[in-house]
Amino acid sequence: MARRTTWKAALVGAAVLSLALTACGGGSGGSDGGSDTGADGGALDTTTATGEISYWLWENAQQPAYQSCADLFQQQNPGTKINISQYAWDDYWNKLTTSFVANSAPDVFTDHLSKYGEFVSQDQLVPLDATLAKDGFDVNQYQPGLADLWVGQDGKRYGLPKDFDTVSLFYNSKFTEAAGVTADQLRTMVWNPTDGGTYEKVIAHLTVDENGKRGDEAGFDKSRVKVYGLGLDGGSGAGVGQTQWSMYTGSNGWQFTDKNPWGTHYNYDQPQFQDTIAWVARLIDKGYMPSVAAVTGQSAPDIFAAGKYAMVADGSWTLKGFYASESVEVATAPTPVGPSGRNASMYNGLADSIWVGSKNKPLAAKWVEFLGSPACQDIVGADAVVFPAIPSGTDKAEAAWKAKGIDITSFTSHLDNQTTFLFPITDHASEITNVMQAAMDDVLSGKKPASSLTEANTQVNQLFQ
Repeated sequence: MARRTTWKAALVGAAVLSLALTACGGGSGGSDGGSDTGADGGALDTTTATGEISYWLWENAQQPAYQSCADLFQQQNPGTKINISQYAWDDYWNKLTTSFVANSAPDVFTDHLSKYGEFVSQDQLVPLDATLAKDGFDVNQYQPGLADLWVGQDGKRYGLPKDFDTVSLFYNSKFTEAAGVTADQLRTMVWNPTDGGTYEKVIAHLTVDENGKRGDEAGFDKSRVKVYGLGLDGGSGAGVGQTQWSMYTGSNGWQFTDKNPWGTHYNYDQPQFQDTIAWVARLIDKGYMPSVAAVTGQSAPDIFAAGKYAMVADGSWTLKGFYASESVEVATAPTPVGPSGRNASMYNGLADSIWVGSKNKPLAAKWVEFLGSPACQDIVGADAVVFPAIPSGTDKAEAAWKAKGIDITSFTSHLDNQTTFLFPITDHASEITNVMQAAMDDVLSGKKPASSLTEANTQVNQLFQ
């Protein structure tokens, strides 16, 4: 999934698009949709669809599983061909938005909640409702709430869920054992924005400088840290902070917007948010967490594998990356319980969408339905890379990880315990990122106080006026 939360890189490409974009021509070869284009929401005839289409995704670890899905689809549908292209996360959105402008976008592509609202406003996506209804497709077969996320403000559906993710803590058990920190302590940590609670105490104790002094010992040198007690994933997190700080703001009773999805007022000015971000900034200042500059553009699993982090919060889509290293003893623990009395995790999910300029929308729709079905999602689940959106696929993923001797309940327990909150879905995602990236970088770098986020919040909310 690699939905890395260096959101600036992910979203900046959308800024090159204007609302005047048109969706004519382009796409892959194959049968012409003719009058049955589906662009106006009409049903597409998927029953006799043949030909060739293109499909884009950004996660190289997932490509083999989706190639297996394509192979099965082609076997079941003679005369069809699915051409899969994979691009790194940093390039994916720029290539996609550029291809919209050039009328050469893929027929089907992996879509993100932070993006599709803008794509809908630019008339780049095909509504699926009529086609799904005609084909009797069950949109209620997914994990609770996932399908609803892909219904736009116009009430039309623009994607079928493919997976979901949550956030948890990865830790180096060699480091925790050496520090005398038990697995039970890690499972029961609590935090608050005033003194950090037992969570900060553990972080401090796990931090070690070049002289072997721990962060809670006299003589600790924060300018020469060898192992950080808590890592930082890829930067400041801009306005979303999925793996950087959202689990803390979520467990502090804070909500991104007045409603979700499609809120029109952000709450970056509220004390619960600013107090939490100020606490994160203090962790960096104390030397317990690396600086934003040191980690921007870096891979948290790679830094962890190099022995630089004792713990780091990251998403379920990175499980395979963390456990790929043979040099580190990896284990997981839940995110800490906050002032709300519960821990928390952002709940995000990808989907597959159809480009409005596709020349073979019937086959594109048939492929999207297959991607959103148990036939494909069970294959993806068995590959143990992500958690598919359909429960049977999730079960297969859990079984596959269990067979490897790996416990992933710190991720899945968020669903069982209902401790998730939604990724913020609103208009103006690109502009919000531009504002909040700079604002959050300044705060976490110690250049400005957390109270400066009030001005950023004003700028964000002016976008909705």
